[in-house]
Amino acid sequence: MDILDAIVIGSGQSGGPLAIAMARAGWKTALIEEKHVGGTCINEGCTPTKTMVASAKVAYLARRAEDFGIQAGPVQVNMLQVRQRKRDIVESFRIGNETRIKAGGVDLVMGRARFTGAKTIEVSLNSGGIRLLMAEKILINTGGRPYIQTLDGLESVRYLDSTSIMELDVIPSHLVILGGGYVGTEFGQMFRRFGSRVTILQKATQLLADEDQDISDAVAQILGEDGIDIWLGAETQRVDRDGNGGVRLVVNTAGKERILTGSHLLVSAGRRLNTDQLNLPAAGVETDSRGFILVNSRLETNVAGIYALGDVKGGPAFTHISYDDYRILKANLLEGRNNSMEGRLVPYTLFTDPQLGRVGLTERQAREQGFKIRVGSIPMNYVARALEMDQARGMMKVVVDANTNQILGCAILGLEGGEIMAMIEIAILGKVPYTTLRDSIFAHPTLAESLNNLFASVDEN
Repeated sequence: MDILDAIVIGSGQSGGPLAIAMARAGWKTALIEEKHVGGTCINEGCTPTKTMVASAKVAYLARRAEDFGIQAGPVQVNMLQVRQRKRDIVESFRIGNETRIKAGGVDLVMGRARFTGAKTIEVSLNSGGIRLLMAEKILINTGGRPYIQTLDGLESVRYLDSTSIMELDVIPSHLVILGGGYVGTEFGQMFRRFGSRVTILQKATQLLADEDQDISDAVAQILGEDGIDIWLGAETQRVDRDGNGGVRLVVNTAGKERILTGSHLLVSAGRRLNTDQLNLPAAGVETDSRGFILVNSRLETNVAGIYALGDVKGGPAFTHISYDDYRILKANLLEGRNNSMEGRLVPYTLFTDPQLGRVGLTERQAREQGFKIRVGSIPMNYVARALEMDQARGMMKVVVDANTNQILGCAILGLEGGEIMAMIEIAILGKVPYTTLRDSIFAHPTLAESLNNLFASVDEN
């Protein structure tokens, strides 16, 4: 058995950097990775999806060339080239991560890990054989994988998940998507722009169920303008093959049974955790009923010396949150500090076009938490820069504490919404009152100057 100072299980956006930091600090460190270095973000999440979103936007703008006074020929999408571009970028990111890990002095072990005790790990090596490791510090960053819901007949059809859909070499004639969350809406718009007919089946009564109703409605309007069919309050009863090699779904909407057929089916019902493969009971590590590892605000489990980072611990499943988990443990384990997750802002961006950038509290959350609030909002067609670029769909919304003038949160559904959201996040972090942004001078014509009108709208409510 190899005796180490630290073992990191999973090479995601917290596990990889933390393993490097510990090795460079002189800790004898092993990083165990079963599948591919870099975790979900680089290999199956952020990097490949946003690469394909970019290809889809080029197709969309090319079709709109005449709107800008440009003459262009018919637009054709080559899915083989789209896929290869995605693969090349993913491979470059993955190689870069692996190079940094090895150069950092980390022992990279490729295989599946399972606990055999509180401080002992057995690795079934991908190359064959078993390797046994022991360490006083064990850090779990195993993330998750697509969740496939229980649905009558699903096992009898060929279906796609958020990973396999990016390996298609053809454009579906009709893509049916189960789930109208963040993944379903991104892929829905993407494949509509590639040329597919798209239908989204959402069980809830609004898309993006965690967003305010007005934001959800605005996203639905945009997708509808793009030609996507959206069925809300749609509960899929069963699925089977149709006579043409596609799928046939029986869907209940408003108490009525409807039949929908499609060429391809994407199951987009969230993700499940990879904790089921770790044999956590052998270590005594506690989880909740869904498999999330229970941690305190400093990412410590109930077992001394064992920590959980990233998606596997629950909470917001974002790359940047996982990376901040790394920073917390790096500070606490290597610098003797006492950092925690408490009070951190959680920004995120939905990469539809236009983007939805969100940070802080929604209007609904602020009211539920008892804040006395003021709400400001403007449509994107109030923004000169968006009009000049003929990309003025969407809206901007901000929530302000009426007692302190502090900004509580925002939703920016518009051109470069994620970037504008980040400006407001900086103001929240700096405790800048909304009146400062209302009255500041921003260069014209930029998207940033929209903040003048957005925050001026707070005074009107």
